[in-house]
Amino acid sequence: MNAFEMAQAQFDKVAKLINLDSDVSSLLRWPLREFRFQIPVRMDDGSIKVFFGYRVQHNDARGPSKGGIRFQPGETMDTIRALAMWMTWKCAVVDLPLGGGKGGVAVDPSTLTTGEKERLCRGWIDQIWKNIGPRQDVPAPDIGTTPQMMGWMMDEYTKLSGAYTPGVITGKPVGAGGSEGRIEATGFGVIYTLREAIKHLKIDPSKLTASIQGFGNVAQYAADGFIHQLGGTVIAVSCWDLVDKTPCTYFNKDGIDPRFLRTITDVYGTIDKDKAKKAGYIIETGETWLSKDVDVLIPAAIGGQITGETVEQISSRVKIVAEGANGPTTPEADEILAELNIFVIPDFLCNAGGVTVSYFEGVQNDMNYYWSREEAISRLDEKMTNAFKAVLKISQEYEVKMRDAAYIVAINSVVQAMKFRGWL
Repeated sequence: MNAFEMAQAQFDKVAKLINLDSDVSSLLRWPLREFRFQIPVRMDDGSIKVFFGYRVQHNDARGPSKGGIRFQPGETMDTIRALAMWMTWKCAVVDLPLGGGKGGVAVDPSTLTTGEKERLCRGWIDQIWKNIGPRQDVPAPDIGTTPQMMGWMMDEYTKLSGAYTPGVITGKPVGAGGSEGRIEATGFGVIYTLREAIKHLKIDPSKLTASIQGFGNVAQYAADGFIHQLGGTVIAVSCWDLVDKTPCTYFNKDGIDPRFLRTITDVYGTIDKDKAKKAGYIIETGETWLSKDVDVLIPAAIGGQITGETVEQISSRVKIVAEGANGPTTPEADEILAELNIFVIPDFLCNAGGVTVSYFEGVQNDMNYYWSREEAISRLDEKMTNAFKAVLKISQEYEVKMRDAAYIVAINSVVQAMKFRGWL
């Protein structure tokens, strides 16, 4: 089952549960618009290389499409479709006036020079700029892209449109239209929903241990928040080694120091092995983060990691899975986690912190007035807390899992907007 089939299967299950009209269901199972285009880029050696770019706008009933741009090898239209669909539900579940979109380029950005990355970013905008904008579709950074790259994209759009338009892209650098708090937003959002789950389960957070998949932006701040906000201990994080081209897990039974590890991690989330070894970390080959004897698992990298096969590796001690990544758990594994009585905070609720502060960034761009970090983070906490409580309430009322409850909240919200606009 690929990512889009998984997204459709999750939707179909809840559509049936709430007796959604079949015509409405058919409309929501597929994106409203899809774009696939070639991006010719002049490389540093003078040659021309062609990359394939994508943008999918799943649904914009609640507002402009919103979603990141991935620069990742093997990117496909189906992956982008799934992520765009999840973005629709993500924006709806945290009550943002936005729809769902996603974009990408099939490329390994670590193989490009700075100049080549800039030309690729500007080339992506050149091909799609007439179909995006602050009132149409607002891209943002995702795997393999950075605030600097968003700055280049915003600048290219401004040149083509003939007007300074910071709101066309979010996740920009602070000082170039970006928002304070955006970098840590997704990871902190994971922690806010996890905090509420811990309260619901009546667990002492200071006694909890966690293992985290990934050490990119989301995982770094989730680890930091787990330790410094919740008072727990993170004993393992994983990363993809760009040199060896293999996954590995960094383990310390007494607890890792995410702030130290961040100082020896590159922009792609790869930790320096030699420096980590000198600091006393055990480095294990493979995805051993999943099998650690911990209370909390936080998949915070790529999708499809907890499957019908890998779920068997999970320790019986695990109480909570907080999905910092998009689509990390397959439907088959989801059923097994439910049987094991593991509380799952679903991805499009758990990791909605990033799009929430991206929305805040757009609001600030419109006002041309910018908030302090404290204000942005406080508003993020409020949004994520309210969203968790709304989903938990539906979960209890319908006696369904949190994922199904989140879908019920999101689908009902989107369908209501479609009705108000006369689409149905």
